[in-house]
Amino acid sequence: MLTGAVQGRFLKMLAEALSPKRILEIGTFTGYSAVCLAMALPEDGHLDTLEVNDELEDLIREGFARAGLEGRISLAIGDAKETLARFRKEMSEGKREKYDLVYIDANKREYPEYYRLVFGMVRDGGYILADNVLWDGKVFQDPLPQDRQTLGIAGFNDTVAQDPRVESVIIPVRDGLNLIKVLTHDEGCR
Repeated sequence: MLTGAVQGRFLKMLAEALSPKRILEIGTFTGYSAVCLAMALPEDGHLDTLEVNDELEDLIREGFARAGLEGRISLAIGDAKETLARFRKEMSEGKREKYDLVYIDANKREYPEYYRLVFGMVRDGGYILADNVLWDGKVFQDPLPQDRQTLGIAGFNDTVAQDPRVESVIIPVRDGLNLIKVLTHDEGCR
């Protein structure tokens, strides 16, 4: 479940290239991926990360502190869909800014719902990055395995591929990353 060192370096390099000021991470586990992403933030940047497992909170916060990033990362413990709904409401009230980059690496069954919830939370020209989209090759099997995780990832991949509001590419790093650009009205290279 842990983002490995190669993928961690890739996340940091990608964030450096995209230069986001506001990042949202869905599913932090131990906090390693959040640290990798936050290392690329400018001094006035901030990362919000979500984790459902409250037993990991002390470990996560310790990692943020050891990396010297505790002031630039906010951790929300709880159900991601509930937290995202709260964040969306805060955005509509002007209490929260849109994100430049959203990284999804949580419950695979919920990827389509996470995508639906975060889409309006990303600025035009911003990015959504989703992990595990190759799902150990299961998404290519015929017939498609019917477990909920595989169906969630396959449904997510289909949704993104058919969404005219985005441009995307799957990068075969580890278990696959889908890099999704939220288009502005005058963009598109399909």
